[in-house]
Amino acid sequence: MQPVIRTKNVSKSYGKTLVLKNIDLSIAAGEFTAVMGPSGSGKSTLMNVLSTIDSFSGGEVWLREKSLLDLNKQQLRQFRQEHMGFIFQDYNLLDTLTVKENILLPLSLRKFGKEEMGQRLKPIMQALNIEDIEAKYPSEISGGQKQRTASARAIITSPAIVFADEPTGALDSRSATQLLEQLVHLNNVFGTTILIVTHDSYAASYCKRVIFLRDGSIVNELFAGGQSQKEFYDRILETQSVLGGRAR
Repeated sequence: MQPVIRTKNVSKSYGKTLVLKNIDLSIAAGEFTAVMGPSGSGKSTLMNVLSTIDSFSGGEVWLREKSLLDLNKQQLRQFRQEHMGFIFQDYNLLDTLTVKENILLPLSLRKFGKEEMGQRLKPIMQALNIEDIEAKYPSEISGGQKQRTASARAIITSPAIVFADEPTGALDSRSATQLLEQLVHLNNVFGTTILIVTHDSYAASYCKRVIFLRDGSIVNELFAGGQSQKEFYDRILETQSVLGGRAR
């Protein structure tokens, strides 16, 4: 299967500080992957590089087998709009728009027709269980509902990959579990490729694969295989205890 993302010897420096070191990585279509590591390990930088938000200093990155080195800034912006979705810890919803309007915003900006927007909206709202709040504003809904709204907005364009930066970081445990279960549902039912950055072992245990970073390098990775979420969670904790770093 053709990878959605592929990197070779990717490095990233800020001044004299080397943050990423010779990263070789491949994310296949339909994967649900977590990148973990302690603070300063380079996980957020890696996500920013892979999502074209930040540039890289060395090596090469391919998105859908298209080298980022061949794209100028305008082409990168267009590629990001057409092929990527983003879920942020602070939701990034517009307070003056309803839940429905927030979700449809990426399609409105790309001049999609009303009929097609409606066809895309319904199954996603059903999958995330937010049909009953579509007319409400962000100030009228809970944090978990805001994050599910942000998730719907991220996948409404049918992106090649969704990037999620600490998606459960601002949620209570119940809301975090609900969101993770619904991300699993989106991955299984819609085949959405998802890459999350997290320090939370519990969140990572819902993924099919976990990549561990330390000091800017990939030091280990785990695959869930046929394990239960609880069994995979225990393996992640065990790996973290060996590698060092924050566990939760």
